[in-house]
Amino acid sequence: GREVNGSQRWLPLGPLTLQPSEFAKLAMVVYLAGYMVRREHEVRNEWQGFLKPMAVLFAATLLLMIEPDFGATVIVAGSAFGMLFLAGVKLGHFMLVLLGALGAMLVLVVSAPYRLKRLTAYTDPWADPFDTGFQLTQSLIAFGRGEWLGVGLGNSVQKLFYLPEAHTDFVFSIWAEEMGFVGAIAVISLYAALIGRILWVGRTVLAAGNPFGAYICYGVALVFSGQAFVNMGVSSGLLPTKGLTLPFVSYGGTSLIICCCMLA
Repeated sequence: GREVNGSQRWLPLGPLTLQPSEFAKLAMVVYLAGYMVRREHEVRNEWQGFLKPMAVLFAATLLLMIEPDFGATVIVAGSAFGMLFLAGVKLGHFMLVLLGALGAMLVLVVSAPYRLKRLTAYTDPWADPFDTGFQLTQSLIAFGRGEWLGVGLGNSVQKLFYLPEAHTDFVFSIWAEEMGFVGAIAVISLYAALIGRILWVGRTVLAAGNPFGAYICYGVALVFSGQAFVNMGVSSGLLPTKGLTLPFVSYGGTSLIICCCMLA
């Protein structure tokens, strides 16, 4: 794969470049939806029925961490756990495996120096604004410049090589700078409406006797909500810096294609 910033997350296919981790999100949702329909009784009542999809999830997240892509790992694992919870697994089984997964993620964060630096920079980005806290401080400056109504569409200064990855991971910061607090709230409201609509469709489909379609809807809603929350949280300093696209907004062909497939 093609290496960018120390990670091999892209496959060059002639003029195109694909990001396999985006396909993994959709594949995991479809797999779990089918599995939970076929093995509903096992999933809800037996350890074996719960651990089988956990084994598939472990294999998928292991491949993602080899790239490494911690952000995609969190989204894939989070959406999978959310779908299994909605399927009605026993709370004791769910909590035990969830605590184990959270412990494993904590180990992954502590064991990688660059992830640990991101965590410490998140707590006080202004302590080192020209190195570990550079992205976050520049992102916060973009939010501050936007004030209530923004500086105007296309008039961002931070995107002019001040804020790295302004077109992908920190696109929400640029939007907040150009459209202000009002524009940022408008985008958040649109995502809330979209996710609410997907959940409503899932409930309607379930009432019509199509649990597979319902689980697909729930999984898609979890992926969209998780990814949007992480991207916006990182941009605003609510969460430690992590590279994730904002669905339908961030630059990235593979991300846009998968988002459109999920929505369809």
